[in-house]
Amino acid sequence: MLIETPTIRPGTPQSAEPVDPSNASARRRHDDAPDTMALFGRLAGLPEGPERDALRDELVTAWLPMAHRIAGRFRDRGESIEDLRQVAALGLVKAIDRFDPERGAFESYAVPTITGEVKRHFRDRMWALRVPRRVQELRNKVRVARRELAQSPGSPEPSVAALAAHTGLTEDEVAAGMEALESFSTLSLDAELSAGDDGYSLADTLGAADASYDTVIDRESAKEGLRRLPERERAILYMRFFEDMTQSRIADCLGISQMHVSRLISRSCARVRDEALGEHTARSGQPART
Repeated sequence: MLIETPTIRPGTPQSAEPVDPSNASARRRHDDAPDTMALFGRLAGLPEGPERDALRDELVTAWLPMAHRIAGRFRDRGESIEDLRQVAALGLVKAIDRFDPERGAFESYAVPTITGEVKRHFRDRMWALRVPRRVQELRNKVRVARRELAQSPGSPEPSVAALAAHTGLTEDEVAAGMEALESFSTLSLDAELSAGDDGYSLADTLGAADASYDTVIDRESAKEGLRRLPERERAILYMRFFEDMTQSRIADCLGISQMHVSRLISRSCARVRDEALGEHTARSGQPART
């Protein structure tokens, strides 16, 4: 149903005689606004079924050129004209389904409905990241104000204060709108930031997590517990983990059994670990482990 159609309506001769400008009753606001009030009257009285669907399709075909004209107003904004025409056609279908012939002319109802559908498409589909509607509205106000203030030839770029005075917004709101102006599309991490032979991408400028931070945190957490250990147990841990001595060699140095060295290492490590975790949970507001 949503297909490309010629701007000349079926049944209208291509070599029609020009309309006399003095005849006001023969003129329309737009050439793509057909007189379909009789069809809408019939549509309102028909129940759901093939006959109503066929009449609805006829109305869509008749008014589709107007929907395409409205879509053309939004060209060159980052979306293809074909997609915009499809969105406008969807708005046209909604307008036809909701229109009440007793409330006035169809064009007066369809134009804001179709325009709103296209604007909603830009708001909900065109942003690379989801942006709150309030920020999108700030962006639109700032964009319009910048265009209006820069209309005069040679006008400088309007300042934040000038934009705030022109729009009635605060300077913080203008700043948020200007930031949103630069955030409509995203930049790929693989995009090159330099055009030279030594070009690099945005990903090359980003830092990575340093695993050494975890080691520093663990060491600082264990310091106080190590200080509380008896001197012999501190010496055993130092020989085992800093001098990389075997348990048998430590036992020979201290004149104790290797089994005793193993028990002392296990007990000391468990004590230091429990104290470190206990201090951490105490700082978090949770009861310390005993």
